[in-house]
Amino acid sequence: MSTSPIPTSITLHKASRTLELTYDDQNYPLPFEFLRVLSPSAEVRGHGPGQETLQTGKRLVEITAIEPVGHYAIRPVFSDGHDSGIYSWDLLHSFCLNREALWEDYLRRLEAAGHDRESGRDVAMVTQGKGCG
Repeated sequence: MSTSPIPTSITLHKASRTLELTYDDQNYPLPFEFLRVLSPSAEVRGHGPGQETLQTGKRLVEITAIEPVGHYAIRPVFSDGHDSGIYSWDLLHSFCLNREALWEDYLRRLEAAGHDRESGRDVAMVTQGKGCG
């Protein structure tokens, strides 16, 4: 049973590339890139410890749709074709409360792998006008 609150509203802000979650009177903007690189999918997290795949080149990713999953989660559809992450209310609330620390950890892992937010296949394809996918 979930102990996390359910957002009272979810707003997709395409111009700022953020998904805003509201809990009572508190708003939390979560960048699309953040949600994509921390996806709970097996593609990103693997099937066990040590099987994670570092996501690169997602700075320009967009969310094109959001689908409800029962009464416990949402499934964003990203412009790079990724649509297998199911984001539970627990996970989203944790993202809201721990966004800065999670983002700093991602940036450290990215740097350790020799990348930055501008590197990666998807960013290169977008900047060359080929789109993501």
